[in-house]
Order: sequence, then C-alpha cells, then structure tokens
Amino acid sequence: MQWNSASEFFAMGGYAFYVWGSFGVTAVVVVIEMLLIRSQRRELLRDLRNELMSERTSP
Repeated sequence: MQWNSASEFFAMGGYAFYVWGSFGVTAVVVVIEMLLIRSQRRELLRDLRNELMSERTSP
C-alpha cells in the first residue's frame, strides 16, 4: 500500500481506529508486563535476601 501524504498514512485507508488502537493496546500491555516483571523480580530478590539473612543469624 502506498500513501501520498501523512494524513493518508494515519487514516490507514479507513482502518485507522483498528490499526492505531491495536498498536496502543499492544503498547499498554507490554508496559504493564514490564512493570509486573520488575515488581516480581524485586519481591523475589527481597525474599531471597531475607532468607539469606535468616540463615546467617540462625545457630
């Protein structure tokens, strides 16, 4: 498909809402996934650190 102007490109031949909506939803899901992974990693590291500290202090 070839576009003659930027407005034709962004209109996507009448499918702009579907196309740009899909990109938007995908971007939001990727960002949420990254935040969840980061949160889970921090929690895991905190738990491991606490476990290590408890092993060091126990007789």
